[in-house]
Amino acid sequence: MYKVYQDFAEELATLANPVVGRTFRTALEVEDKAAMNNTPVTIADKEIERLIRAEIETRFPDHGIYGEEHGQMGIDRDYVWVIDPIDGTQAFILGMPTFGTLIGLQHKGLPVAGVIAMPALGDTWSASVGDASLFNGKPCRTSEARNLEDIQLVSTSIDMFDEEDLEAFDRLSSACKRRRFGGDCFSYGLLASGHVDLVVEADLQPYDYMALIPVIEQAGGIISDWDGQPLHLRSDGRVVAAATRQLHESALKVLAG
Repeated sequence: MYKVYQDFAEELATLANPVVGRTFRTALEVEDKAAMNNTPVTIADKEIERLIRAEIETRFPDHGIYGEEHGQMGIDRDYVWVIDPIDGTQAFILGMPTFGTLIGLQHKGLPVAGVIAMPALGDTWSASVGDASLFNGKPCRTSEARNLEDIQLVSTSIDMFDEEDLEAFDRLSSACKRRRFGGDCFSYGLLASGHVDLVVEADLQPYDYMALIPVIEQAGGIISDWDGQPLHLRSDGRVVAAATRQLHESALKVLAG
């Protein structure tokens, strides 16, 4: 039912490629968004989102859009596209290839399709409800990891945790074999392909996680907030993504103390 939207989202993601091709690893002016804890933004972020929004408005004028750079439009509609033109702008600015373009679709509040595209790497994960997750066009699957003591915990940055959340994160990382920072959306794609087993983060926005949900779930993984509840547009930004239900439940238990 939703495969047509998955295919369209993959098309949308390719709109980032020419922009990234002419701007990545060049001298770019960087702005700091005061309203978003001084997170950085570049002309590439803004241009990619404009291109994606224009294509959505042309193809599906009755759909809503929730974007990082150019705001919200019609988010009370049945179908709402959620866009992060460059997830990992700091990586992009530093010349690191682990940034991605995230495009998700909600239908009546439920995530039904998503794409994680890595323009600098040429990799794409995509999924829609009812179909297997795909990595570069071929089915992918999460690992079978079940025990915290056997896995490596991954998170983008320790700076995303406030004092209370950091205490919980440290408690969880102590229960794991080791931990690693960095990756942004790339870590979630690797989880869908079975290379990463557990990702735990906080202070995320809907455009940071909405596209990830179908990709991870259709690959066999579990993704939720820290209370184990489904993620939605008003979630608190704390995310747990795990390869298996047992690993997910164990992580939630440790985070809760």
